[in-house]
Amino acid sequence: MTALFGLDLRDKPVLIVGGGTVASRRVRRFAAEGARVTVVAPQVTDDIERHASHGDIALIRRGVEARDLDGAWFVLAATSDAVLNDAVAEWARERQTWCIDASDASKGTARQAAMSKHGDLGVGVVSLDAPDPGRIRAVRDAVAAHLDEGEVDLRRRRPGAGRVILVGSGPGDPGLITVRGRQALSEADVVVTDRLGTTELLVTVPYDVEVVNVGKSPDRHPVPQHEINALLVDRALDGKTVVRLKGGDPYLFGRGGEEVHACLEAGVDVEVVPGITSAFAVPARAGIPVTQRGVSTSVLVTTGHAGADPASVAAMAAGATVVILMGVTALPEIVDAAVAGGCDPRTPVAIVENGTTVHERVTRGALADIVRVADETDVKPPAIIVVGKVAQPGLLAGSVAATPQPQTGER
Repeated sequence: MTALFGLDLRDKPVLIVGGGTVASRRVRRFAAEGARVTVVAPQVTDDIERHASHGDIALIRRGVEARDLDGAWFVLAATSDAVLNDAVAEWARERQTWCIDASDASKGTARQAAMSKHGDLGVGVVSLDAPDPGRIRAVRDAVAAHLDEGEVDLRRRRPGAGRVILVGSGPGDPGLITVRGRQALSEADVVVTDRLGTTELLVTVPYDVEVVNVGKSPDRHPVPQHEINALLVDRALDGKTVVRLKGGDPYLFGRGGEEVHACLEAGVDVEVVPGITSAFAVPARAGIPVTQRGVSTSVLVTTGHAGADPASVAAMAAGATVVILMGVTALPEIVDAAVAGGCDPRTPVAIVENGTTVHERVTRGALADIVRVADETDVKPPAIIVVGKVAQPGLLAGSVAATPQPQTGER
């Protein structure tokens, strides 16, 4: 019977004997885990060469000798010579050092697990009989997919220190949350959520998970920011895993920095899971690239709360793409300032409401008439406003005219 153990190899010396394809794969894995890797081989792959040139590993260009194993915590014998691999495994046994024999697992004292990571959990699959790498990888991938889809309750069962995870849920489509974000929801004892973002994901959390809605709208702020900060800290100090589910990305006009600061000041462990920001994802889904070679090579992201700030006005006048979040109410002021600041009144504008969702709607116009068009079509938040030549209809189809003409409410 084979016992399964997890080994912490961070900052531990690991020796890899051999420089071929198998060794290359293992080098990446051990280096990613923080091990101090040494490769001994007369010839190595280009991948191992690159790792050595970047200082990620140490490389000794010669055949292996028994003394190379002295001081190693873990050894991988991965040459193309089965007899040599068996000899290395025996040298490791004499030194009471764990060793994987890539030629014959029965000759070594350890076996390589097919691993996947899910937050602070790792899942490993090994063969208990004759090695079968393809089989264990297939099992690992199936289990990993099951976990990453949120099908397993990953909440801790034993009491422990609380923590906060700030998760960017993306622009609205539940399929656009990151894998780590989905994992974090499966670990949550408490979810503190906004009005915006992928709230559809909340139907997947267990019924006994506490869900607190602190969502804000342009004219309604039911929970002040300092109370949200206190809520996160209090629940975490109570030993709970708290997921702060935020629309888009936590650090792009999401006050994520304030929430992280509050947690760190209170001594609460905090993790930030970046999200796909609506500033780029919503235009992309609507067929608008925020940069395009020969059209716009720079982009500025601003918020309507800042009004007609000088940086965005200057960017519009210079022909850069300007993406405005939360700007529906301030649109008249922004347009007036842009035109007064020298921006071409014919500059294309696109307003994307409820981007990436089934309720998405795109309203287009020229800068000079976009306020009237938005009023006529009853544009409502949440919406992303894109100002610049990239907002011209037909851009990706190659039908943009050299001098863009005003549009009138195309939807």
